[in-house]
Amino acid sequence: MTTLAAPEGGSVESSSAPISDNARSPKPTSNTEASKPDHSQSTDFEAATVLPQVLKIAGTIVAPTTLLTALLFYFGLMYAIGYFRYFGVNWTVLNLPLQDYLLLSASGGIIPLVYAAGVMLLGLWLYQLPLDMLSTRAQRVMLAVLLPSAAIAGLFLLGVAMVDVWYPVLGMNFPQEGRGLSLSIGVLLLAYAARLRRRLSAKRRSVRTPPRVPVGMVIAKWGTVFILVSVGLFWAVSSYAVNAGEAEARGLAVDLPCETDVAIYSEKSLNIQTPSVRESTRQSADSAYPFRYDNLKLVPQSGNMYLFLPAGWTHEKGTAILLPRSDKIRLEFSRPAGVQNEIC
Repeated sequence: MTTLAAPEGGSVESSSAPISDNARSPKPTSNTEASKPDHSQSTDFEAATVLPQVLKIAGTIVAPTTLLTALLFYFGLMYAIGYFRYFGVNWTVLNLPLQDYLLLSASGGIIPLVYAAGVMLLGLWLYQLPLDMLSTRAQRVMLAVLLPSAAIAGLFLLGVAMVDVWYPVLGMNFPQEGRGLSLSIGVLLLAYAARLRRRLSAKRRSVRTPPRVPVGMVIAKWGTVFILVSVGLFWAVSSYAVNAGEAEARGLAVDLPCETDVAIYSEKSLNIQTPSVRESTRQSADSAYPFRYDNLKLVPQSGNMYLFLPAGWTHEKGTAILLPRSDKIRLEFSRPAGVQNEIC
């Protein structure tokens, strides 16, 4: 308690109690500012919270290691189908081991997966652009140009991918992997257009609270986007693997004259009726392999079958020869005959 002198000689008592926090803190200027929702956080709720939940659900259904192994096996299988189909051989008769498919996937799946990862990274950077930092005029320009452009392009690519399944509107010469990419990119563009619409229209709801969407519906929406994008990438990579295998087989056919010559020695006659393959016999009684077949090329593969091509093989009218691996036949390799060094 302190006493202050009054002009008339009296005293005035004043309290020295501390000022409360409520008195120190500034009061809100209006009820509108106090209840104004944070639209920047509400519009990012789906991407920041729901997407990890979707990925977590997918991870609980399929283990990442199992999924990766299955994808590599499938892409290697697609590569083998395209490769051996070019020679007119069905891949099922070769009985290739699992490790062969995993190795072949390096040629049929690694490169497109790298490109897909790069495109997805670029898409994430575009998705996280700080739109709220733009001026009002810039936001209006984006609303008038970027939003309809992304929506129209997404609908067009999605429609092309769906229609092309039944009718090849893109033409037979269009790369097959482009159809899967059209599906994935179209879905991503539509999702980005929806985000632009939410973010750029948030300032129009400055007073009223934005409608709350059930979490289950949001998870279902992003789960659908995730599935469609994954299916499109899976479609594109598998098509690329088939085409890569066929291109590799085509290159081998072009370089076939430079491949090593193979002679087959057999205990019994193999009855090879290909005109370009020569059969000869040895009359010696102690010969373990009396039958010999020349003018052959071996196609590299590690199944339980040998795949041979005649030296003059062509894709239009060539014949492939399959022989089981056994000790009843013996192979002899030699440098290609009649080929100049500068050619090979």
